[in-house]
Amino acid sequence: MNLDELRSELADVDRQLLRCVARRQSLAAEIGRVKQSSGVPTRDYGQEREVIQRAHAIAGELGVSTQLAEELALLFIRSSLTVQEQDRIASGGEGSGRRVLIIGGNGKMGRWFLRFLSSQGYAVEVADPAGSAPGCRCYPDWKEAELNHHIIIVAAPLRASAGILSDLACDPPAGLVFDIGSLKSPLRGPLLALAKSGARVTSIHPMFGPDTELLSGRHVVFVDLGNRQATSDAKSLFASTMAIQVDMDLESHDRIIAYILGLAHALNIAFFTALAESGESAPRLAEVSSTTFDAQLEVASRVAAENPHLYFEIQSLNDYGTESLTALLLAIERLRSVVRNVDEAGFVRLMEQGHRYLTARFRDSKGY
Repeated sequence: MNLDELRSELADVDRQLLRCVARRQSLAAEIGRVKQSSGVPTRDYGQEREVIQRAHAIAGELGVSTQLAEELALLFIRSSLTVQEQDRIASGGEGSGRRVLIIGGNGKMGRWFLRFLSSQGYAVEVADPAGSAPGCRCYPDWKEAELNHHIIIVAAPLRASAGILSDLACDPPAGLVFDIGSLKSPLRGPLLALAKSGARVTSIHPMFGPDTELLSGRHVVFVDLGNRQATSDAKSLFASTMAIQVDMDLESHDRIIAYILGLAHALNIAFFTALAESGESAPRLAEVSSTTFDAQLEVASRVAAENPHLYFEIQSLNDYGTESLTALLLAIERLRSVVRNVDEAGFVRLMEQGHRYLTARFRDSKGY
């Protein structure tokens, strides 16, 4: 066979593979419906392990890389879970036409909640001066709405959210109100004022981005402000998903977020700033790239592409923000010191300390 004929046959194989994938998706959806009708949880880790082990065995029989087989199996598992979770959310129909207003609904996370709640049968409306959202009623100013909605979600930027929550506290609506802010420091006063006004208010923090489809393994933080029923109602919105719900108090939230978001962002900003100011061109570095460098560069590239104004808010508006930045500064200075002093033992201690810390984290997260 010549090159063109071989490529044509390869294209036929690709078509057959995609047909098999489509068939697998259809079966996964049907399995999800059976699980739901039988009251069986969507995720079954034992079954996932069997799928991976089966992929390893088949790969061995066919002489295919077991690593490739496992990567495909994990991709299939994730795709199946996404289909099953989305079907479960849609079939739950918890919304039943109840009205939701998303203030800031044209932002990235605002649009995520629009899709998420619409799929549950809620009648979603949007208030956003940035423009309208297709398929729903829109207000350029949230104050033009009657605010008689069952749920009001404040999904505006942090400074704007603080003002909105303060205004709502002056005339509290009857429905459930919650924000989705990445930080609570700039919202603390308005949230507590809204709670004091008697509003059904709580606060949440979705620990994922707007492109997220599968919530399995993703965390949603709930900050109770004194109204347990409001927090319970907010949690019920995610009951049909596989998201991990985490309870946290108002003060602890930002202290932890200073490390989870603030430190992680700062580390990557420092990394690409050092590269940009190194005098070495990006193409030149790519020519001699390493596995570790590539992995770090991929994360840093995603951070660099994010909204700089949002990331500045996360750094500057957190009451505990300088704590994590100081820890980073001290860690870098300590590393610099052991290197300059040719202190190999000190360097080894840093590495071993990190290994112990991260190994314990991995062990705890896996439950063994």
